[in-house]
Amino acid sequence: MNLRLRHLISKQTLNKLTRITSSSSSSSAIFVAHHNHTQNQLKTPPFLPTQIKNFHSSPQLNHSVSAAVADDEEDEDEAAMNEFLSRFVHNMRGKLNESYPDCDKPTIDAMLLVIVEKLVSEMEKGGNLEEKLVSGNGDFSEDLWKTVWDVSNNVYLEMEREKKKEKMKKFLQSEEVKSMARFASEVGVRGDMLHELRFKWAREAMEKAEFYEGLEKASEAAKEGELGKAEAEAGAGAGAGAEVVEDSFVGNNDDGGLPKRHGKIKYKLYGLDLSGSMWKEVADKVHEAGEVISPQEAKSITGKCKLVTEKILGLGKQDDFDTVVSQLLNEWKELLQPNRVDWVSLLQRIKERDGSMYIKVMEHVLDEPSFQANIRDYSKLIDIYGEENRSEDIERILKKMSEIGMEPDIVILTALLYMYSKGNNVEQANAAYEALKSQGFKPDMEVYNSMIMMYVNAEKPKLGETLMREMELRDMKPTEDIYMALLRAFAKNGDSIGAQRIVNTMQFAGFQQTAESCALLLEACVKSGNPSEARNCFNEMMNLGFKPDDRCTSYMISAYEKKNELGKALNLLLQLEKGGFEPGVSTYSVLVDWLGKLQLIDEAEQMLTKIAKLGEAPPFKIQVSLCDMYARAKMEKKTLQALGVLEAKKDLLEYQDFERIIHTLLKGDFVQDAQRMYKLMEGQGFVPSYDLQMRFMATQSFSGKSDGSKRPGLR
Repeated sequence: MNLRLRHLISKQTLNKLTRITSSSSSSSAIFVAHHNHTQNQLKTPPFLPTQIKNFHSSPQLNHSVSAAVADDEEDEDEAAMNEFLSRFVHNMRGKLNESYPDCDKPTIDAMLLVIVEKLVSEMEKGGNLEEKLVSGNGDFSEDLWKTVWDVSNNVYLEMEREKKKEKMKKFLQSEEVKSMARFASEVGVRGDMLHELRFKWAREAMEKAEFYEGLEKASEAAKEGELGKAEAEAGAGAGAGAEVVEDSFVGNNDDGGLPKRHGKIKYKLYGLDLSGSMWKEVADKVHEAGEVISPQEAKSITGKCKLVTEKILGLGKQDDFDTVVSQLLNEWKELLQPNRVDWVSLLQRIKERDGSMYIKVMEHVLDEPSFQANIRDYSKLIDIYGEENRSEDIERILKKMSEIGMEPDIVILTALLYMYSKGNNVEQANAAYEALKSQGFKPDMEVYNSMIMMYVNAEKPKLGETLMREMELRDMKPTEDIYMALLRAFAKNGDSIGAQRIVNTMQFAGFQQTAESCALLLEACVKSGNPSEARNCFNEMMNLGFKPDDRCTSYMISAYEKKNELGKALNLLLQLEKGGFEPGVSTYSVLVDWLGKLQLIDEAEQMLTKIAKLGEAPPFKIQVSLCDMYARAKMEKKTLQALGVLEAKKDLLEYQDFERIIHTLLKGDFVQDAQRMYKLMEGQGFVPSYDLQMRFMATQSFSGKSDGSKRPGLR
């Protein structure tokens, strides 16, 4: 409603206004709340008394209230009244500036003084603004009273919303809601969903509390009603001279807009100019806080703007998407003159239509000044890109943030840490982790798990163990999966000492040894090249009641192979077979490799026959053993047969496999085949050892005097 206040003030008011503006500057000062008091309100909004927050109270105060309680209530009333008047002045100033754009600040201040003085006068008398709307009075017209009424009602709604917001904060921080949020986080609910659930639980708790408070108030009101009736009957002869408390309130919340109060309103006058920078800053903050509580609604989209909106929503995947969407957004912006809520509404509609298009449009909108992008808008994009492991896109978003001087917060750094951990990017993940700690963030279980698993996958279990110790110092118990992942990494690296530390820590944490943990510890001892230590682990596993399987037995045979202790290996097999053990593919494969190195070809082939009888395919790496065995024996046909299998699956060969194959081919005079495998090794990205390079160069020099294409047996 566009009200022109220029025609609403009567001649008496204009005369008074003239006297005010012509007097000294102090005469045009407008009362406001004390600066310190107002600042305290901004930090912690006051709990509004019943006369402000509900616009009604009991018609009479209880005379039995103690003096101390009365003083507290009076202070609370004054604080609430100061807030009400401060908000009213701020909102009314906007309407006066709109209606009188040519007036200077002293004049506007004087107008405010006249209006507020009259408002306070009516409040002190307990006047009814509804009567003013109908009849007007000597100073203000009916329309002006209606404007005062509307502004007062808006102020009331703002204060109500702020009160509810503060009440909601208490329930959000309640132990019940925190406990439910922690449980939801542990089961994997995070981000916006967890945020919405927290508010839902807090709102339900608040509604429940309000319900019981309402029941208690209704019960108390019923009791007071019966007591008041009895007192009225007992004091019927007291006459009309009964004392009435001066600060009692009269009215009900149906009137809205303005508290009705008898008695002098004790607001504070400090002679501060409302146009001063101090008041303007305070009032703007109060106004902005109200906008946060009650956001604006999106503008209605009609006409040509609606057609452009439909074009934006109808955009599909095309080569020139960025150019087209940029043109349409510029046209849409010129037609609608949008603010943030309009942009958010458009983005929400795009997201419902096409998630991939939403991401692209969102990046365009970030650069729009009217969108007023905040750090949460950037974090949403980073979360989306992080889930898809699109590190280049994330770097682009971070660069945009850096250009405008916006630093990543804890939410963004956490998303980056998860993404870098998932991609095993140790350097970037460490940087994100340190940045989080520098901002005071204490890593939770999920962050620790992500970092430790990254170190495990990067074959750096010692760094993961360091984080595990950090968890223990913070009384956070690592899961059994974390212990087993670290144990598996130490076993793979052949670090028997580190593996034993993890096993000891697990037992101290209450996790008993399993067949898997025993097998991993045995593997670590075998790879470290200590057969006696490996045998101790093997015996300990049997003492714990775990029967050695084919995998563990193959580890023990491999340990004896490293020291070439064939007798001990055969004795172990005989001992296990007496207990009912039957060797499997893993044990036979180790024996084939060992017998092949000893050039016991018939015995090795017997092991191959036993593998075939088991009905299982031999492991791929056994072909390396066969190629080595046959090449040393210069058995060309079988060597080439095994070599053909290896070349067909060259991607499965590791560095040590190439080294072994080429060495044995050269030793067996298969120079041409060795040259081919040498090129394959380089093609796979492996750099031959210095010893192999020298031997290969020497072989090429000597083979140059003869026909290098000849093979053993064909010369």
